Formats: sequence, structure tokens, C-alpha cells
Amino acid sequence: MNKEILRKNLDDVIWKIEKARLEVNEHQIVHMIAVSKYTTVENIKTLYSLGQRAFGENHVQQLEARAIELENLPLEWHMIGTLQKNKINKLLDIKPSLFQALDSIELARELEKKLINKNQTLNCLLEINSSNESTKSGVSPQSAIETYLQITEICPHIKLQGVMTIGAHTDDTKLIQNSFETTYKIYEKLQSAGANICSMGMSSDFELAIKCGSNMVRIGSSLFQE
Repeated sequence: MNKEILRKNLDDVIWKIEKARLEVNEHQIVHMIAVSKYTTVENIKTLYSLGQRAFGENHVQQLEARAIELENLPLEWHMIGTLQKNKINKLLDIKPSLFQALDSIELARELEKKLINKNQTLNCLLEINSSNESTKSGVSPQSAIETYLQITEICPHIKLQGVMTIGAHTDDTKLIQNSFETTYKIYEKLQSAGANICSMGMSSDFELAIKCGSNMVRIGSSLFQE
């Protein structure tokens, strides 16, 4: 992609984030993760040259390949997709800054075993299926607080930093807003347990997510549209 197109896209997204943020709270800081799964390594390098540092991938293999290819750049890598148990070791070898899709107590137990073996810790977010959609992974809103506290207690090598959700898959803005508000209420209750990240919002709904309290957004298509 042309550098000037990327620059314009980045500026547009940052402007929208700032506008939404200031409507909520001028002291609220919102971190943007550039979701690079559908773009090229060259575009990641260009975004880096424009000031973007945090990038997210949905698949461990692609995260691994890109982390190796771009190891000379001080990038902050996020794993944002579902993690299969047979890929845990591969993910831990990459040492991402944050794994955003810890979606069950079972996965947490498996992660903990591997982390003990490697004498590592891993920063994670608990994924909440806030819209209760059968096609999505994540814990239910009803069990989220209990699960979060249980993982904190039984998995000391997992450092839970907060929560993540994907907005309801619908054109109904009220339903999307409801899924974000549900997650934010859970996040508020978990702040006393150390939660400081509420990751909500993608290209189609990040402004709404910020208005509902998100402090981390995951942006892909808005950055890489021609």
C-alpha cells in the first residue's frame, strides 16, 4: 500500500478514537492494536514508521512468522484469536505482550502447566461472550467474575490484566451497545482484582465501544482499506 494512504487511514482512525475518547473522559487513554492479519509485512513496517507499535494477529503461525521477520523492530505483539491447546508452546515461545482470548478455565489450566514447564508468565485478558452467541468463544457474562477470580487463584503464572469482548454480530446498534455495556460492568467489578484493560471495539464499532468504556481497540480493515 502507498504510505500516504496508510498515513491518512491511521490519522483518520486516531482522530475518531480521540473524538470518542474526549466525549467520555479527557483523562481516558485508549490503546489501539493494529490487526495485521490481512495485510503485508511491508505495511506493518510502514505503520511502524508512522508511529504505530502494537500489532495483533489471530493465528499463532502467522504471529510467529511475523515476529521472526520483524524481530529487529520493537513491536508489541498481541495474540487476539482463539488458541488451540496444541499451539500453546508455540505461542509461549513467541512471548507476546498480551494474549487477549483466554476463553475458558480449561485453557487456563493447560496454559498454566506449560508456563510452569517454561518458567514463564503470560499477560492475558479473559474473553467474555457478552452477546451469548453460539458462534463465539468466551465465558458467559454470568460466570465471568467467578472464572476471572478462579484463574487468578489457581494459575499464578497467568497474569490477568482485564477483559476482552467482540461486539454483538448484528446491525442493531442497541444490541452491540448492550454487549459492550455488559462487559464494561464486569470490568468495573474486576478492577479491585487488578483489571486495568477493557478491550472492546473493532473497525465497525470502536467509537461506540469507547463511549461504553473501552480503553483498548483492535483495528484492522479501517487501517488497510485502499
